[in-house]
Amino acid sequence: MSAGFQCKKFYVAHDQCAMKVGTDGLLLGAFAPLPQPGRPILDIGTGSGLISLMLAQRSCGANAIDAIELDNTAALQAATNIANSPWPTAVQLIKGDILTYQSNKRYSLIVSNPPFFQQALPATDARRHQARHTDSLPFARLLEKAKALLVEEGVFAVVLPLVSAEIFCALAQQQGWFVSRYCAVKATPNKPILRALLCLRLQPSTKTEYQLIITAADGSYSQDYKALLKDFYLKF
Repeated sequence: MSAGFQCKKFYVAHDQCAMKVGTDGLLLGAFAPLPQPGRPILDIGTGSGLISLMLAQRSCGANAIDAIELDNTAALQAATNIANSPWPTAVQLIKGDILTYQSNKRYSLIVSNPPFFQQALPATDARRHQARHTDSLPFARLLEKAKALLVEEGVFAVVLPLVSAEIFCALAQQQGWFVSRYCAVKATPNKPILRALLCLRLQPSTKTEYQLIITAADGSYSQDYKALLKDFYLKF
């Protein structure tokens, strides 16, 4: 078996992906609000397919999920992961660039763990650079594309580092988005905010803000973190 990550109900090989399975993707896959059964979902930059498979598990395959990936090698691995999962017909892998993606379909949920490095030194590996740096998917273009593909009452959910999240939210506001949920993620209670989990809407909504602590003061995983990921982590 190739290198990868074992969840309770599925396995994700990621040795051919520039970005491996990590906490960001796991958090977003568990955090994103599911639409009603039958409503379609779009996963932008699916990588290994992790988030799509988490959403397929949570919805019991009741929502058709389109998973788009720009990188050829990652797309092939994601397709294999999907085919080997319990939900091979729920997730459709689309090899392509979201910025040129054309579809008449409108989605009730769009999720993305997007590239976030801006004006940083380029990664030495071209595929890793593409996966991590915003020159391959600028925030403003991502927001524009999501807006075009989302139903009016839909949700766009993303995970980003704090500074990138602040930039993203400012751009989103300029384009008419509203932040409806903002979850600040900390590694421990005394550490600075590590990541922000965001839900954006096109309709005005009350903003709900809260924190998620990954590790409690005694070094154990927090009850909130375990509750969020208990259906996926083998250790919980």
